[in-house]
Amino acid sequence: MRVRRHVFASALRRALFTVLAFCLVARPVAAHQFSSRFDSPIPVTALLVGAGATVACTALLLARVGEIPAPERRLFTVASSTGDAVAAVARAGFFVLFLLVLVDGLTGPRAAAANFATQFTWALWLKGVALLSLLVGSPWRVLSPWRTLYEGLCRLEGEEVRLRPYPSVLGHWPALVGFVLLVGVVENLTRVPALPRATAVVVAGYALSMLAGGLLFGREWFERGDALAVLYDLLGRVAPVRVARDGDGRGTETGGGRWVVSARAPWRACATPVPTRTTAPFVVAMVYTVTFDGFVESPLYRSLFFGVRESLGVGASVSVVLYEVGLVGFLLAYLGVVALVERVASRGRERVGGEPNADGGGTSPGEETATLAFAATLLPIAAGYEVAHNLTYVVTTLGRLPRFLGGESVDLLFWLSVPAFWSLQVALVLLGHVVAVVAAEAVTRRRTPTRRWALRSHAPLVGLMVGYTVLSLWVVSLPVAN
Repeated sequence: MRVRRHVFASALRRALFTVLAFCLVARPVAAHQFSSRFDSPIPVTALLVGAGATVACTALLLARVGEIPAPERRLFTVASSTGDAVAAVARAGFFVLFLLVLVDGLTGPRAAAANFATQFTWALWLKGVALLSLLVGSPWRVLSPWRTLYEGLCRLEGEEVRLRPYPSVLGHWPALVGFVLLVGVVENLTRVPALPRATAVVVAGYALSMLAGGLLFGREWFERGDALAVLYDLLGRVAPVRVARDGDGRGTETGGGRWVVSARAPWRACATPVPTRTTAPFVVAMVYTVTFDGFVESPLYRSLFFGVRESLGVGASVSVVLYEVGLVGFLLAYLGVVALVERVASRGRERVGGEPNADGGGTSPGEETATLAFAATLLPIAAGYEVAHNLTYVVTTLGRLPRFLGGESVDLLFWLSVPAFWSLQVALVLLGHVVAVVAAEAVTRRRTPTRRWALRSHAPLVGLMVGYTVLSLWVVSLPVAN
């Protein structure tokens, strides 16, 4: 076991070293001149080819490893009373911020930069909580203001408030629709994030819809109907640190009601199937939307937007059409590749008999479908690009908060040089793809009888991830339209 883990660690170190080499070793050259982005440390073509090769080589290195460990180790525990007190303060504090968004958005300054609603909602709430989820797991059960309201009503009633059970047929469809509308359309394709009053209206409308769903379907609605809950929970699978209370369905089985802080491999939870068929397209939508968000800022998108708009003779709604067409394309690509992967795996199970094998393979897939099994392996890709694309946005906005208390803005990124930032973006994107390849390899081995068939079955998925890698870095390299 120790030998296998040593081989695995060695292979992973080689992959990560290659990633860092591409990002940090080369000197800057005048490959492209960007208006607002940072110059690539190497020519973009070489970067894309090298990044794709890095992901492919990672898969080949993993094929030599006898076992892919997914360790999780408890770091420390916190007494239930202390953890509950911290959670209560966080819940109350976020609820106050939620109220400030509504009040300042409706009555405060009209300029986006001077209004708390626009500054907090889109950067520190939507994106900041996502980054926090990527670090320690989703905190949304504690922070959700509409869940706070609902739990208050339940305390008044003395029991869970609901009119009927949540229909299983709905799955995560409400959350998926909410994510596409809220993040894909409103946040990326409209001027709402720059309009304080519109931001407050959107937040209030979403809060009312979530509270109404809770009153109708009970607590399960907040797990399956809230787009933010599903988004943060999925991103939390990639977190290298997990903070959870025993017995809440996410903690370890230790007893005593303590809060447990654990360190784990970032691919551990990403090799676990997603719960419903509607969660799989949600994951694909996450990967696609964060990439599309970066693409929207480029002159190339502007040219595409106005070209399609003039040729079809339609209005600004063409941006929604472009977003939806791309989303469907991503989803079809994923489903097609997964179908091919499962076809190869099924052939291997037929020829070998689907029995456990000393060659390191797995057993028959059981009840989990390929669509559910592989969906979570895409989460590290979304996570890497989420951090690369939004980290500076969140930190910069955080530095502006002192203005709302009568102070001066603080430049929290004064220490970050231009080449270092660009290299950090590339490293984060590639790291996410490498972790995704590790998770996909673990799932493939579970569904195939031998390592040989696992390698064959994994190949189409590696091709998809190489494509995602190249596309993500190409979007990062595009200039920003002013």
